[in-house]
Amino acid sequence: MIRLEDLVIFVSAAANGSLSAAARQLDLTPAVASAGLKRLEAELGARLFARSTRSLRLTADGERYLAFARNAIEQLEAGQNAVAHGRKMIGGTVSLSMPSDLGRNLLIGWLDDFQAQYPAVSLQVRIGDQIADMFRAPIGLAIRYGVPEDSSLVALPLVPDNRRVLCATPDYFARHGKPATPADLARHNCLRFALSDTLHDRWTFFSDDEPVVVSVHGNRSSDDGELVRKWALAGMGLAYKSRLDVHADLKAGLLEPAMAHFGTEHAPLNLVCAHRAMLSPTVSALRDFLQQRFAAYLG
Repeated sequence: MIRLEDLVIFVSAAANGSLSAAARQLDLTPAVASAGLKRLEAELGARLFARSTRSLRLTADGERYLAFARNAIEQLEAGQNAVAHGRKMIGGTVSLSMPSDLGRNLLIGWLDDFQAQYPAVSLQVRIGDQIADMFRAPIGLAIRYGVPEDSSLVALPLVPDNRRVLCATPDYFARHGKPATPADLARHNCLRFALSDTLHDRWTFFSDDEPVVVSVHGNRSSDDGELVRKWALAGMGLAYKSRLDVHADLKAGLLEPAMAHFGTEHAPLNLVCAHRAMLSPTVSALRDFLQQRFAAYLG
């Protein structure tokens, strides 16, 4: 296979009329430049230069090949420049996975605004709470709660200080009372979330930074976070949700927090990708855009 560096040596030697001058121009030793030229001639099965102790001139084959060699180098340089230019531009296709509740109720509308700001961006969106394998599934980015278990993934913080909140409707609390301590949850209908066949029925709270873990029970559970929130809004029981999911409901008075004097589980929100090579200007623009939107939303 013809090497690019050998083509460069050939073109430089033809331009300078000297292999030693080409070697100096390319910062190569004369031996390396000579070896490259011989390798190229061997690949082509033709002599490109007629050599003597004092001169170097193109053969007829060399004259014919020179234009093709120059064109090949120019095309490769143009391709390299195009890739570099493309990486500086915000555009292309973004394949993005996101949680159900946050995705449907906040992110979809925000992504409409992002595309309006950057019309060269195309989106492929997957909504669901199941965690996809980013090395196998056809997704490039994921918005996820928590720190990725796979340490090889790159997590870009969106809301690093997000936490869960225990909440229910004012009507539910009027009928059943508000729990004052984690132990009181034994008397309440707790709406639980299931993920990958794991039922999250052990809720953690903090008293003076000491964890208090309780097993909770209830008559409803789902692997869809949005459904759990809807059950809570319908007065069916207590939910232990990310504050991001219920911030608007709390602000509107549709849900009320409980046990606010206890600390709650940390639930940082991150933009996750498989490796740092994916951190293009488009990904950086999306991260900055989402950080600003979340800050305004919570502010």
